[in-house]
Amino acid sequence: MKLTFWGAARQVTGSMFLLELDDDYRILIDCGTEMARDREESAEMNFRERQGLLFPFEPSLINLVLLTHAHIDHSGNLPNLIREGYEGQILCTSATYSLTKLLLMDSASLHRNKLKAIHGSRRSSKRSHQPPPDTSDMYLERHVDEAVERFVTIAFQQRFKVRHNMYVTFIPTGHLLGAANILVEIIEENGQTKRIGFSGDIGRHNYPLLPDPAPFPPVDYLICESTYGNRRHEAKGKPEDILADVIKRTCIDIPGRLIIPAFSVGRTQALLYTLNKLYSQESIAPIKVFSDSPMALQSTQIHQKYVKLLNADAQEFQEEHEELFDFENLHYVENMEQSRAVSSYHEPCIIISSSGMISGGRVEEHIRKNIQNPYCTILMIGFAAEGTLGYRLTNGQKTLRIGNKEVPVLANVERTDVFSGHADLDDLLSFVKQQKPTQLQKLFVVHGEYDTMLAFKQTLEQEGFGQVEIPKKGQAYIL
Repeated sequence: MKLTFWGAARQVTGSMFLLELDDDYRILIDCGTEMARDREESAEMNFRERQGLLFPFEPSLINLVLLTHAHIDHSGNLPNLIREGYEGQILCTSATYSLTKLLLMDSASLHRNKLKAIHGSRRSSKRSHQPPPDTSDMYLERHVDEAVERFVTIAFQQRFKVRHNMYVTFIPTGHLLGAANILVEIIEENGQTKRIGFSGDIGRHNYPLLPDPAPFPPVDYLICESTYGNRRHEAKGKPEDILADVIKRTCIDIPGRLIIPAFSVGRTQALLYTLNKLYSQESIAPIKVFSDSPMALQSTQIHQKYVKLLNADAQEFQEEHEELFDFENLHYVENMEQSRAVSSYHEPCIIISSSGMISGGRVEEHIRKNIQNPYCTILMIGFAAEGTLGYRLTNGQKTLRIGNKEVPVLANVERTDVFSGHADLDDLLSFVKQQKPTQLQKLFVVHGEYDTMLAFKQTLEQEGFGQVEIPKKGQAYIL
């Protein structure tokens, strides 16, 4: 049996692992989009890219895909996999199916807009000698439709028989609605069973809406994410207490406005639920809340549909109040005209809009219109990649270019990681320590920055776990 790491190897994004059984049955675990290219890639990958091929393997030879969760860095290349010849099923949980369809359709819409812009620029610069941009990885809505037809949903904690010698189990991990760690059991010819665990992205404990990661059984091989493998969450206290303090200081003590850039899927729902709890408890004076993201509304409806997958507190709140995400002062912004009107709203208010990194989306316009407003506070609640507007603001940039002018940043910028959906070092160690060091033959560290992986590897070794590997992209191991 062979395991090859084709994504999230010494980088955070693009999760994609290929497990090949002895009888040549091939399983792909996740098929994510890479947000950034590794500097160090295998010769095989470089060769295939020069040939214009999207995958470092032949998609038509894959027999099965297992999907841990819906985020694009885990699911975003599924339409391309099918377009390139994959004909099998995609197994995931039912909530992951619903959210993946939503996110892939959004990606297809972005691709369509990019393609229109590229074609327009080609027509306006026919004499240009610049090579045309590569669009081979851009898919459209029809390709997403073809992909979602392949999905087969599996319930959590159901030991599902894939074939005569293989079982898979999806085990809840928090992080995102429907997200799972996956247990793969392979029964070999000698009757022995090899157990392999794929962590997906691990959630944190005591997160709004989502249950804590469920216990994961002992395995022989473990593939573990390491996004926050060298740090601990800074925020102390309950999310509702931290959010109430920010609202009081920014919207009540002064007649100001609070802008919260938030991803539409997962993060916005955690925010709305926390606000609903605050208002229902009359912990703070009711402030007008605008949720300005069409995708956030769709995602919220999906979360409401799968309320039974949420944590006990959320289910009790739903039973008592009948609504998790809807309250008297909440207004969902439906179109651009309403969005522009929100930017001109003069009363104290809270604006929740995507994207969370302030890299595209309606939130950019809200930020630009309020960047010189000293009565405005921008609350960053998640990671912002280098090069994004969110990164620059979080790191204290004093001016911002708007049009042809450089304008001062007069708005207040704050940050909190209390709404981060990723496990930190303590949560990751809690996950790994469920394993028996004497049984675990190898522990593969993936899905993280290389320096973070090195630090996490050192911590694991100090905890008594030997045989920790940090695979390179394209590196294969015999299990």
